[in-house]
Amino acid sequence: MTTAPGPGGENRRTAAPVSRPGVNVLVRTTTTLEPVRRLGLDVVAQRSGLHPDLVRRFVALGLVDAARDANGRLWFEPSAPATLARIQRLRAALPLNYASLGLVLDLLDRISELEDALRRSNAGSRSDESWI
Repeated sequence: MTTAPGPGGENRRTAAPVSRPGVNVLVRTTTTLEPVRRLGLDVVAQRSGLHPDLVRRFVALGLVDAARDANGRLWFEPSAPATLARIQRLRAALPLNYASLGLVLDLLDRISELEDALRRSNAGSRSDESWI
């Protein structure tokens, strides 16, 4: 500690500056901060566990949505692997061909929309009645 003159001439104690070694921190990022907006065919096939040709067939049948770029490559939404897994579960559970699964998927999506609408309409009511 050292003494230094304060206002009015009195001495006051001050702490001596402490020298600390500088620490250099290097931060490396390996991922981008933006979410992935689209997935390539190989990534979707790998994540879903399907052969790329089967994924292409599902696109041709309209079971999963994909966009083509200028070079003709397929690009998928990040939800595509989950959709493909749903298709495979339905195919294993129902004795239907892939083409008819499109109708089943549409019906299941419509049922989900109607159930959500029903929940929203019942959210304001006080009754907890089930389906009538």
